[in-house]
Amino acid sequence: MNGPTRGYWCECWTEEVTSTGGLARLASFDAYSAPQADRWVAIALHTISPALDSDASDEAWTWLYEEHAETRRALMRSEPCTVTITHADVRITWTIRPVLFLPLAHRQDAELPACAHSFKPHRTVSSPCRVSGDA
Repeated sequence: MNGPTRGYWCECWTEEVTSTGGLARLASFDAYSAPQADRWVAIALHTISPALDSDASDEAWTWLYEEHAETRRALMRSEPCTVTITHADVRITWTIRPVLFLPLAHRQDAELPACAHSFKPHRTVSSPCRVSGDA
């Protein structure tokens, strides 16, 4: 990748509707085509739909069957898109924005830049992914 590459920056955010807790980013994804970007949202909606309340499930399936194609057309026109559903008191929002991905300086194919080897790894503690019937 020598120059900028067109793509889409995708994010999934949650927000508690009834509190002032603010937004929390759950996931992000770099897609290199409109189909890849909207498929990311479609897969997420298919995956979580069995755990959603009936109203949120209806919102999810409405987007999947009636609005999905329009989202893809908008992305092909380089327009940003948002898909939002509300489950109980949690609003879940997927955003997809057209972007230009810039290549990293001094990067050749899969080879890391020389400075990458000067960093020492930090010990991290990861928490397992939780799925709750309330969220």
